Amino acid sequence: MPVSRNRIGALVLFGVMSLTLTALAFPAMVGLEDKPDDQARVVAATQWGPLTEADRDFVVKVRSAGLWEYPLGELAMARGSSAEMKEAGEHLVVGHAGLDVMCRDIAPKLGITLPNRASPQQREFVETVESKSGKEFDVTAVTIMRVTHGQIFPAIANIRASTKNTLVRQLADLANDTVLDHITVLEKTSLVDYDEVSFMQTAPAKNRRDYVTPPPPQPGEPMVVLTPRPDLDVNTGGPTPPLPSATSSPPPSASSSAGASPSATPSAPVG
Repeated sequence: MPVSRNRIGALVLFGVMSLTLTALAFPAMVGLEDKPDDQARVVAATQWGPLTEADRDFVVKVRSAGLWEYPLGELAMARGSSAEMKEAGEHLVVGHAGLDVMCRDIAPKLGITLPNRASPQQREFVETVESKSGKEFDVTAVTIMRVTHGQIFPAIANIRASTKNTLVRQLADLANDTVLDHITVLEKTSLVDYDEVSFMQTAPAKNRRDYVTPPPPQPGEPMVVLTPRPDLDVNTGGPTPPLPSATSSPPPSASSSAGASPSATPSAPVG
């Protein structure tokens, strides 16, 4: 029997409403709609090549991502209800520790100040997941992580293709490998709803700049270090070629830095 036009319309409306209501259960996922016009502006001339606004923002965002995804990985390891969920947590912890090693190595060379706290939006992500339990915990964590990783993936490619700075290019290489690894292990949980993820990634939203921007560290504040976890035998990145010789020693390769994992350990003060 052919389905009536009214019936089709009702089904479509129900589907759209379901996606909308589900999206409202999470903090706003989309960043600033209007990007600054000065992203190509060169802010520093370095021995590794010019550093642009976009390059500097990228390093800060990679650092900021680890400040919330590492704690979320620890939560998944402790409270995930399946082996696949716990494995995803391990990959989040190890991957962002490795990225953090590189961020902390290159930031002082490039004159970049790194944050010690994630943005208010990112902290809200963690609080949202932490408030759940059981299967709802798994689904919430996977959905938020899959959406945010899907959003950052093309941004990494854009930086990799456009930057003229060798250190930023190295970080983009490792970030690309790490994010792809994280997307893969999240999908292995079989909890990704691709229609929902697509809707949440593309839904128009404008967030206040202070909501999506990590706060700067206070003068003299100890730097938070995402500490290595050699007990986790996880590889999240491909090999990274050595940095060109310069006055400073190169950062560790992906294979050595990937073993690092983040915990809130104070290190040297931030200037």
